[in-house]
Amino acid sequence: MLLERIYDEDLAQASYLIGCQATGEALVVDPRRDIRQYLELAAHHGMRITVVAETHIHADFLSGTRELAAATGATLYVSGEGGEDWAYGFDAELLREGDTIALGNITVSARHTPGHTPEHLSYLVTDGAFTDEPGYYLTGDFVFSGDVGRPDLLDEAAGAQDTRFAGAKDLFASLKEAFLTLPDHVQVYPGHGAGSACGKALGALPSTTVGYERKFAWWATYLANNDEQGFIDELLEGQPDAHAYFARMKRQNKVGPALLGERSAPRSFTADELARGLSDGTLALVDTRPVDQVHAGTVPGALSVPSLGKAATHIGWAYDPEADDAGLVVLAEDAQAAAEYGDHFVRVGVDGLVGYTPTLEGLPASIPQTVAPAELDAFLAEHDSAVLVDVRNRTEHSEGHVPGSRQLNAGKVLFYQDELPAKDAGPLVTYCQSGVRNAVAAAALRRTGYDVVELEGSYAAWSAWNTGQDTAQNTTTVQNETSGAAR
Repeated sequence: MLLERIYDEDLAQASYLIGCQATGEALVVDPRRDIRQYLELAAHHGMRITVVAETHIHADFLSGTRELAAATGATLYVSGEGGEDWAYGFDAELLREGDTIALGNITVSARHTPGHTPEHLSYLVTDGAFTDEPGYYLTGDFVFSGDVGRPDLLDEAAGAQDTRFAGAKDLFASLKEAFLTLPDHVQVYPGHGAGSACGKALGALPSTTVGYERKFAWWATYLANNDEQGFIDELLEGQPDAHAYFARMKRQNKVGPALLGERSAPRSFTADELARGLSDGTLALVDTRPVDQVHAGTVPGALSVPSLGKAATHIGWAYDPEADDAGLVVLAEDAQAAAEYGDHFVRVGVDGLVGYTPTLEGLPASIPQTVAPAELDAFLAEHDSAVLVDVRNRTEHSEGHVPGSRQLNAGKVLFYQDELPAKDAGPLVTYCQSGVRNAVAAAALRRTGYDVVELEGSYAAWSAWNTGQDTAQNTTTVQNETSGAAR
């Protein structure tokens, strides 16, 4: 048996290729939409992808199951569990508790593991060439290394009301009945790693075992003591903010993501073409340079995606394809580099990349307004209508923030403008922890018409400056007291 993990660092998302080397058949679970890597991996191992499946209706990325099935002719499987409200809206074979997929010598058994979502499936894998007992468990968003899938995303991202409590109860039952009943040796391969918003304490290890989680996971004691309420209370406490684009992912994954098919290479735009498109609103520039270079000067209204490594995440924060039809032009050295950004963008359903420009020469320029921590108080005094906005997670905000700031996550600012002052009410002064998330959020808000001032170095710089001020004040006080005692 072959088992390969395909991991997307951008979205902290894992998909898996399982292959029977005897027959050359392969199954892919939870693929993303840029499917080239799966095709190349299967070809590398001399296999053909005959089955594609997913664990649940995802919220954090746009599923590639339909895309991969269409490209390979593979049979597509999705969950038939969860009731009518969780039925998929596209043609696929349905799997329910105990159903199996035969893959040469390999048997894949579906287990219904609700909690993160009502329809969630996990897949127990048995390598029949060696044993008739399962040895591997693809748990999707059910069990992670060191954590379990959060049950509150339907409330946070999909507009449901108080489903988190029923979900938490279901998760407790799933752990009890569909996880801890398995032998300790079973290898666990989760759908996410550290950095995902699908849990609050995900580990970075690519896999774990039933026995390890039984002994060391934070939830293990609650299960051992049959303490359902204690489990629920700790599970729901301190979950991170859900990004606003999650709601769109849920909707699109349920009805079936649009098929991309063969994608054309991004074309080069001249400065004149790009300037005209920016002027009439048919194009939007994505500035891919680091934050400090953007602050030195960029194109007015440009979006900021400071690195390829988080391009899917950041474009999901900064651009809403359901409300914005401007074609995206990325700052990239060539078509190949631009296409890499396109691969990341389609993972969150942003399919509108049309081209690239290798330079900003010949385009209008502006310098984003910033304010240094030492000048913040004076700026706020001068602009009494200014509003401080902390774009970090609510957990970060609760641990410490600039006094007077309100919290609105960078992944929500574009979509929750009703929680911000009117655009003509005065400037917004925004910050995150170090400045990267803030640059993305600030650029998105500027493009919609807000007057945004970024706090230089964000909270880390402000905190260091404030600590320095306190130290200097304490030193002066000690010096004065010493001088007075000497007199």
